[in-house]
Parts: sequence; C-alpha cells; structure tokens
Amino acid sequence: MTTADFVSHPFQGSVLSSTPCELGEGASFDADTGTIWWFSILEKQLRSLDINTGKESVQILPIMGSVLVPVDAERQLIASDQGLFIRDRATGELTLHCDLEKDKPDNRSNDGRLHPSGALWIGTMGRTAAEGAGAIYHVVGGKVTTLFDKMSIPNAICFSPDGSTGYYVDTRINHLMRVDLDPLTGLPTSKPTLFIDGSGSPGGMDGAICDQDGTIWNARWGEGAVDHYGLDGVLLARFEVPAKRTTCPVVIGNGRLAVTSAWEGMDQDARTSDPLAGALFELAVPVTLGREPRYSA
Repeated sequence: MTTADFVSHPFQGSVLSSTPCELGEGASFDADTGTIWWFSILEKQLRSLDINTGKESVQILPIMGSVLVPVDAERQLIASDQGLFIRDRATGELTLHCDLEKDKPDNRSNDGRLHPSGALWIGTMGRTAAEGAGAIYHVVGGKVTTLFDKMSIPNAICFSPDGSTGYYVDTRINHLMRVDLDPLTGLPTSKPTLFIDGSGSPGGMDGAICDQDGTIWNARWGEGAVDHYGLDGVLLARFEVPAKRTTCPVVIGNGRLAVTSAWEGMDQDARTSDPLAGALFELAVPVTLGREPRYSA
C-alpha cells in the first residue's frame, strides 16, 4: 500500500446507534427522508434511523439481506441470500425481483452499490467465506450479468462520480482493483488492474464509497478505522472508530460520514474489550457526495 505523510485522527464523532449488530453492513442514506438504513446480516434485521428525530426502527426479515438501494418514492431493492427483492416502503412487504445464484444455496449476498447509471453491482460469498465461492454481478431491470467470479469476500464496490471507473476488492486478498466502465451502463470496458495493494497492512479492506471528488473512503475491518485514499491510491488519512470491526461507510451529509461495525467471530473477552462492537457511528470528516442514483427496475 502506498502511503504519504498521512495523519491518523482520533475518533471525533458520536454513536448513532448502540444496538450491537452481529454483522452490521450495507449502510445507505435516504436524503429525502433523512434516514440511514443498514443491516445486521446474520440476524436477518433491516435497521433504520431518522437522523432528525433519532427514532430507530427494525424489521425482522425472512431473508439475509445485505444491501438496500432506492427504486422510487414507494419502493426499495434489497439484495439477499434468496435473491433480489422489491420492498414496499410503507408496509415492508417483499416481492421477488429476480434470482441471484439460485443454484448456490451455500452462498449469500454481501457488499454492493448503485452505479450512477442505475445499475446495481452486487457481490456474493459463501456463508462460511469458502475460498473462491463468490462473484460480483451487474443487475439492471432484473437482468443479471456476471462480472467477476472466483471471489471469496467481495467488498469495497464503489464508482467514480462520472461512472467511468469502478472499484472492488476481495478482502481475503486486499487488492483494491480498478476497472474502466461505460458510464451509461456500468459495464466494464477493460480488464481490472491493481489500484491499491493493501495486503501488507493489518486488517481487511471492507466497504467503501467514492467521494464527490473521486477519492475513496474505505472501512478497515480489524483496524477500527476508515481510510481516505487519493485519486492516485495514496493513503491520505485514517479516521479512527471505537470498534475494531468497521464494515461500511455512507455519507449522511457534507462533512458527515456514518459507518457500521460488527462483533461477528468475537468471543466474550474480545467483546468485553471492544464494548461498542456492532454499533453505528458518525464521523466528522471532510467528505462530500452528490445525490445518490436510483435502481433502474
């Protein structure tokens, strides 16, 4: 990993939700309603927080969801271990949109993000993180296209603001890959190349977002931090989080970043020494983001 004279910033922020998620993931933000959405994947929970009122809600799901994206004012799309589902915002009712790896019952969905074109990139992995069991798919209008296969833990899916560049990582390898895209479709136009080699540093590269300026914010599993990388892949800064297993960042307003965390795999002693594991945090960081796209159903 290439580094400059970066600064590691002590935690400056707040705990938005202290409810411990076994595997908090898939954070997204609805600017129209001021709502943060995230999952506790293994507990089959979809959680939400109104940042204006502080009201927190939870929906128990019949599926193991990991990613939620908007469709329109009435609907959302959820990626899960059972396929992709349309969620009715008013009732929470789920309707199957399309299958995803129906022939692989030992897999589940993991990280994903909307391309500016409205296409969803969604990663899958083995439920026990089996070597090479997963893949990354491109989904639009219910059509599923395989992009990259033989992946173990797909993460860090994000896109440049103009949609011409995509990024992703297999956390087991910690190589953040860069690929040229068709901005109108979100489909690759070149072979992936190595952008950041994070294999020589502790922890794993987990969820990520691209800022409005194209720089990358990456949650570092096992390190309790969100790392900020420049356009050239240089590590510019590290922002500490008071939970070791940080998983997925999301912009909730200019200068405001929320990040999920997890306690999955921790024994009682580890949880005692990491009491906020699984909480949802807000960080005060120099981040900006344009309006999020909607899924093209």
